[in-house]
Amino acid sequence: MDEKTEELRDIFMDVTDEETVTETQEATHGSLNSEADVEQRLREVVAQMRDEQEFETTLSDEELVTVVRGYYASESDAEIADNLGDADEETVARARVDLHLFREADAPFDLVELRELLEDDVTVANCAAELDASESAVRHYRRVVAAKDAARTVNHRYTDEFENVLRDREISDRMTENVQQDGLDDATEGMETNVSF
Repeated sequence: MDEKTEELRDIFMDVTDEETVTETQEATHGSLNSEADVEQRLREVVAQMRDEQEFETTLSDEELVTVVRGYYASESDAEIADNLGDADEETVARARVDLHLFREADAPFDLVELRELLEDDVTVANCAAELDASESAVRHYRRVVAAKDAARTVNHRYTDEFENVLRDREISDRMTENVQQDGLDDATEGMETNVSF
């Protein structure tokens, strides 16, 4: 430490009555996370959602984390159900909607029209007739409409959090992979590779 820096440090410590001039740093986006950290953070977001939103799913928080990971890995509901072992596709779809994770297939007919019918207190049977759909489909998509409304109400906060956690992990993996590749390239630079057997 040079003389000027030492002088500034002494002034700072006198003025603030602090014993140190450094602060601990908080983890921010892009910080390297272990797999356990990612799992824990996703579980925390799921638990927070369960406390603050209406959930119909019977899946545990740990199973819901599997649903989140599968959804962002572009797995189908059937594939996610296989990963869970004892769940079926319908259970996964219900859980996914509870988590505000939507697919194009969640809207086989115009949800705006369904929303309008529901706002007018049209019965499920009449909605089904109006939309040329089954009553069970209307009941399911009524949940999708409600979940989309809830997601919009919280400004898609939970899906943003899921994406941030998984994006941070992806960035970490890419950075580690690049460092490993660069290190290997540096280590093998100039080596002869023309080896005959």
